[in-house]
Amino acid sequence: MSDPVGIVGLGLMGSVLARRLIAAGLDVVGFDPEAEKNDNLVALGGRAGGSIEDVARGANPIVLAVFDTDQVEAVVEGPILAALGENSGKIVMCTSTCDPDRIAALAGRVASRGLRFLETPVSGTSGQVRRGEGVGLIGGDPAVAAEISGVLDAVFPVRFHVGGPGDGGRAKLAVNLILGLNRVALAEGLVFATRLGLDPDAFLRIARGSAAYSQVMDTKGAKMAASDFAAEGRARQTLKDVNLMLEQAGRCGQNLPLLEVHRDILAACVAAGEGDLDNSVVINEIRRRWAK
Repeated sequence: MSDPVGIVGLGLMGSVLARRLIAAGLDVVGFDPEAEKNDNLVALGGRAGGSIEDVARGANPIVLAVFDTDQVEAVVEGPILAALGENSGKIVMCTSTCDPDRIAALAGRVASRGLRFLETPVSGTSGQVRRGEGVGLIGGDPAVAAEISGVLDAVFPVRFHVGGPGDGGRAKLAVNLILGLNRVALAEGLVFATRLGLDPDAFLRIARGSAAYSQVMDTKGAKMAASDFAAEGRARQTLKDVNLMLEQAGRCGQNLPLLEVHRDILAACVAAGEGDLDNSVVINEIRRRWAK
């Protein structure tokens, strides 16, 4: 590709995406409101833009790795379109987990102004994405995805084209519903085994070899057993995603009682000051409830 790849948002996921793109030999320019994160990008071998507008003007595609739907809409319909004007033909690649209905509407609005929008949320922790194990869930025009296949290959060696804009996010929310419940079930099982007098590390090895196995045991089990909550996916962001799931369920008339329990556990963690810790911190709330 002749143009640099732009990244807006250089937090946990944005910095990992930048690392993979740079490792693949691609030129990366990024911007984050926090100066330290821009410095980290430069240390990785990328370049820091002075603003979102700078990134938008100098890059294609423009990768969004911001917090939520509000920020995606604000960035795309604010500084990006202001910098590019009408009919730029540039591609915006949105990796954030968002409200799928609002993303579908946004894609339609910006298409009329010459901006091509590709939804690309990822299933997996930042650590999994760093190792090339993240799964991309693509929503949008397959021809646009093919045009930036080199970028997608670098960040998502495994990916599925789900459908139109919004469908990638719908798949992400459903996958993350299952994933989150597995995480809470593992936390509760580890606490239960410990209360029964079993060594948690030994029990984790048993669980991995049992019919109860899930990938969460590999990504979160050791963190839970050691109370190592260095963030690979923050609890507050997971809570944001769970609330999106519940909103979508309300729109289609489905009750999600297990997910409501997960929401309450995450909300308790955030209230306890644990929102910026890894989402494996749910085990702390399970421990607190056992202590009552």
